[in-house]
Amino acid sequence: MKSYVLSTASAIAVCAAGAASADGHAEAEVLHYWTSGGEAKSVAVLQEEFAANGGTWTDMPVAGGGGDAAGTALRARVLSGNAPTAAQIKGPAIQEWYAEGVLADISSVAEANDWANLLPASIAAHMQCEGTWCAAPVNVHRVDWIWANTEILAANGIEMPTTWDEFNAAAEKLQAAGIIPLAHGGQAWQDATVFETVVLGLGGAEFYQAALVDLDPEALTSDTMIAAFDQMRTMRGYVDPNFSGRDWNLATAMVMNGEAAFQIMGDWAKGEFLAAGKVPSVDFTCASTPGDGYLYNVDSFAMFSVEGDGKAAGQELLAELIMGPNFQEVFNMNKGSIPARTDVDLSGFDECAQISAADMASTNDGGTLMPSYAHGMALFGAQSGAITDVVTAHFNSDMSSEEAVQMLSKAVANSL
Repeated sequence: MKSYVLSTASAIAVCAAGAASADGHAEAEVLHYWTSGGEAKSVAVLQEEFAANGGTWTDMPVAGGGGDAAGTALRARVLSGNAPTAAQIKGPAIQEWYAEGVLADISSVAEANDWANLLPASIAAHMQCEGTWCAAPVNVHRVDWIWANTEILAANGIEMPTTWDEFNAAAEKLQAAGIIPLAHGGQAWQDATVFETVVLGLGGAEFYQAALVDLDPEALTSDTMIAAFDQMRTMRGYVDPNFSGRDWNLATAMVMNGEAAFQIMGDWAKGEFLAAGKVPSVDFTCASTPGDGYLYNVDSFAMFSVEGDGKAAGQELLAELIMGPNFQEVFNMNKGSIPARTDVDLSGFDECAQISAADMASTNDGGTLMPSYAHGMALFGAQSGAITDVVTAHFNSDMSSEEAVQMLSKAVANSL
């Protein structure tokens, strides 16, 4: 893959030459949280293209917390008057940073490269701030996936579940055979990831929208929400005793190595399988979590207001490369996601990506394409944090589901 990137670098350099500064030297300090094996391989693609176009890349990776630690580091940098050139942020957080007056306007790049006609309208909306372009999308991740060890399923006569009852039945069978049913990392964002797939699966897209996007009090305290917490309590019994604090990629490795059967995680998990040389449908199996709908998470970079012609040129070059067709294809093949721009040929992508792209198109048409609350696409930080606090408190205690929904309603109300 790397040789392909480098072999096309000269062609990209011609296309991106317009983004270089007058002295030809673009520079960028990039803050991001892509630190796992598959993620690091993916971001290296962008680094190589940036360097191939004469730019100087200063890497600032911040590991941990699904981006929480990176967010803390970013805020400290901005408050000290030393913002990075670009940072990995997404969803409503982009508009939050814009409201603070610290984001650069990259509309000249977006308009020159026709982003408005290359992106789905819902994704383009996330990248715009009061009519200007303030961020560049890297990809579209699907969150509601189940990953499974193919050999374990075959050895135990288990098909990929299509309902939560089927999932529970499979887990009971695996547990009886001495196999850990569900690989999970006891971190709040991972608890939230599983929770939102359960809410979507049990309640459907309309309920998900009401509960986790619109924050409707009736939905938050409904019998459907109680059922979602009940399912979380059941699934708590399917994880191993050592799950607390485990990173998501280590949970993926448990499925990869045959230590566990299933993991519920976004398709960045597939990047880990692929980075390890595993093959879809041979070594691992993918399927959407039970129920209808599609939860999306879009990675993106926003440019911060910085001084200096080299940094400005670096931001223009970076924005142009991020939305370039070569980067969108190669990066997403490595990362496990699908391109944000709709004109990229997907014939070289694996079957999980093909399913994701087809389902995104159909759910977009059917009105069941939903932003992930757990991954910062649906709510501001205060609201999403309030929900996640309750979810993880319930998952890690003996709190009843009835108590959880009452706590959820109060926490959301207090966060508004």
